[in-house]
Amino acid sequence: LRTALRSQTDAPDDSARDWRSALRRNDSRTVQGVPEDPCCASRRSACFYRTGSDGGRLISPRDTCARPWWKVRTALVALVATRAVLFPHSQNREMAGSRSGVIVEGHIMTAVEPPAATWVPGPILGIETSCDETAASVLAADGTVLSNMISSQHAVHRRFGGVVPELASRAHIESIEEVSSEAVQQSGLAWSDLTGIAVTQGPGLAGALLVGVNYAKALAYVLNIPMACVSHLEGHIASAWLKDPAFPLPCVVLVVSGGHTHLYYKEVSGYYRLLGSTRDDAAGEAFDKGAQLLGLEYPGGPAIDRLARQGNPEAIVFPRSYLKGGSLDFSFSGLKTALLYKLQSIPERSRSAQAADLAAGYQEAIVDVLVHKSFAAVRASGARALAVVGGVSANSRLRGLLQQRAASEGLQLSLPPLAYCTDNAAMIAAAGRQALLAGLRAPLDIDAQASLVSSFARTM
Repeated sequence: LRTALRSQTDAPDDSARDWRSALRRNDSRTVQGVPEDPCCASRRSACFYRTGSDGGRLISPRDTCARPWWKVRTALVALVATRAVLFPHSQNREMAGSRSGVIVEGHIMTAVEPPAATWVPGPILGIETSCDETAASVLAADGTVLSNMISSQHAVHRRFGGVVPELASRAHIESIEEVSSEAVQQSGLAWSDLTGIAVTQGPGLAGALLVGVNYAKALAYVLNIPMACVSHLEGHIASAWLKDPAFPLPCVVLVVSGGHTHLYYKEVSGYYRLLGSTRDDAAGEAFDKGAQLLGLEYPGGPAIDRLARQGNPEAIVFPRSYLKGGSLDFSFSGLKTALLYKLQSIPERSRSAQAADLAAGYQEAIVDVLVHKSFAAVRASGARALAVVGGVSANSRLRGLLQQRAASEGLQLSLPPLAYCTDNAAMIAAAGRQALLAGLRAPLDIDAQASLVSSFARTM
């Protein structure tokens, strides 16, 4: 199967022959021969070519797209690659007219009628590529997790001490097909059994998000099933109900991760409103930067957690930032500065001996504020339940303090299993399932949004 992009304004179809010799597809899945001047590519037609020794003949333009040429190219390559994965050449004719919604004649693909307006709950595939984990998960019709596959990039980014966006994007491209295929296989289902696709649209790294969104759009088109694009934060919030579907509403939800520290009040209707957020650094970022100052490996959160278990949290006390006026906002930038000054005041030869106490005291300052603000939000909102989600919710000290406090105050507490704390696709599938049930579905021309907020958020 060969694909190409034909540059045209109002030129007749015969002009495509002049481009056909310049358009070709090499073994590395790149489309070559596009104009160097982006101004000449303001409007393009997506065309399918029949395989042939000279590049084949033009079949027909599918639609005109007012998009930058590289976005069109990426979407088409993802579409063709996905079509090749799902329906190998040997199955082309058998798949003609199947329930997948794609009619295949030789090497030509033609979309049939769009999915039904009302989504009937069924198996749904979730895709997560917002940062440095490529993840895919399949949920059953009742929301049960059937598979949850994660490909971590820690080995790629460890030597840099943090996530390198370009490397993250490339790693997603290399692994997304394999991870998704493995998730479907582990679920015991076939691709044709899926009834919906959910993908992270944002927030996150723009290049990383593009990989997942384009792949999801290709799958939705090929399988002719609806797609839901959800916020990464919505996914974390949904993780609180993955293992405890009966967890009550309304409740307060603390989303605490490497890039986010937010307090939400979730209503019975499923909508939620923001109660407080960080004014500078997220808690997870404070852990990572603190670990870097202490000379620990990346990722910093687990490294500090392990080292802190050997230390005394009261040996070295760090300041807490509670802010004034009963604010539910957070601030952790001053804590990082305090750790830096403390390290500078300790002779270098003595730092290793105090490393465990430093880690324990630093960790205590972070989790103490998180616990204090969370229960203050519960009291202020009148809720009787608290959910804490996100990568930092895997911290053993934080989980211990939350459980002690919840038991003493008689509150219901939801802490997701460790597998659902860090970035994963099961939470994205769960959030996407909620969106589809609410009648929200994404068009195939939707794009990634690195600063996306939410589909279910209410303003104060």
